Amino acid sequence: MGSDRFSCGGFGCTRGALCVLNVMYMVVGLVLIGVAASSFSTVSMSVIGGVIAVAALLFVIAVLGLVATLRHHQVLLFFYMVILLIIFIVQLGVFCACLALNKEQQLGLLKVGWNHMSPSTRQRIESRYHCCGFNNTDRVVNSTEGQPLSPCLDVLQIFLDKVLQVAGGVGLFFAFTEILSVWLTWRYRNLKNPQADPNAFL
Repeated sequence: MGSDRFSCGGFGCTRGALCVLNVMYMVVGLVLIGVAASSFSTVSMSVIGGVIAVAALLFVIAVLGLVATLRHHQVLLFFYMVILLIIFIVQLGVFCACLALNKEQQLGLLKVGWNHMSPSTRQRIESRYHCCGFNNTDRVVNSTEGQPLSPCLDVLQIFLDKVLQVAGGVGLFFAFTEILSVWLTWRYRNLKNPQADPNAFL
């Protein structure tokens, strides 16, 4: 009974795999939230907000999945499996959009974000990145060395591109592991807990 419990594909092995996957999803969710939130003050919220929303939802569902796995709760496992499948579909769209944005679309996001910033936020960005204005048509002043400052667009576009690549690549990679989680959950729901009452309903 003991060896069967921990054998590959057994109750203990499947339970452990689901626990590891859910902890991994929690970490990935937090990482994606952190990466996307770091660009909140510099770009439009349309795509970045979508990344944060999906990552936060993934984190919450991972907590639900962890609780359901540890308790072997049939109802929670069912809802976890269905919601995770929905999240996979949403993630696929959001993170593919992150990777598919071209330079012109990124420019549009940055311009919208810049136009909606408060003057104090713009000043913080200019001070942090040593730039001035959004593009070459904006005001350009000289630094203390007498050299003209580059427009903030150049710096922000590099920053946004990195954020989109990290969020899109990491998110898309781990999104496909959710299919594995769905299959493991379905299998786990149909496995008998060796420590449960043998006369109890599965």
